[in-house]
Amino acid sequence: MGETIVDLSTWPRVQTFAFFRTFQQPHYAITTRLDVTHALARRAANGLSFYRACLFAIGAGVHAVPALRMRFRGDLVLLHDAVELSMTVPRPDGSFGYAYVPWLSDLIAFEAQARRLIAAVAAGNALAPNTTRDDMVYLSCLPWLDFTSLNNAMPSAAECIPRVSWGKYVPDGPERATMAMTIEVHHALADGAHIGAFFEAVQGTLDGL
Repeated sequence: MGETIVDLSTWPRVQTFAFFRTFQQPHYAITTRLDVTHALARRAANGLSFYRACLFAIGAGVHAVPALRMRFRGDLVLLHDAVELSMTVPRPDGSFGYAYVPWLSDLIAFEAQARRLIAAVAAGNALAPNTTRDDMVYLSCLPWLDFTSLNNAMPSAAECIPRVSWGKYVPDGPERATMAMTIEVHHALADGAHIGAFFEAVQGTLDGL
């Protein structure tokens, strides 16, 4: 996967970047509710995995917003062409491991790839966190909770990899279902407009499955 070095001399948000880099707690999280009625109907009609449909929609959202694929290493800012989706995978013994799924824009190909890679982690016993790369986003599903807000453990103020979490879907009226989703980002790289564009793309993908 390729990456481009951002020219800070022409980057419109360079002052914003420098400002939020000085914060001790520069991360913020936004939670919203998504309409998953269509995605659930698609699952009922043809067996599409709702979980992997959510992974696909999140991947589409991240790749629709360049700011969510930007990372910094010191004062160097990079834009990744594509990022992998890294999700926690639960195991029968109560432990979990991390899976890494490359992004594919074709739903059928993505679902097959994700199913295979996640199953391999579920059958293993290694935690396998990847701490040497930043071309990814971290994902976590909490199917037990319909939460209203959420934040993540961050290793430092320099952590700039976005985190996306989502909860269980619940009825919202007689013919509608919704679910909470949170994205947490570093404010030096992403503002509210970027988060709004992300959620719009996720919702649009869920509606178009």
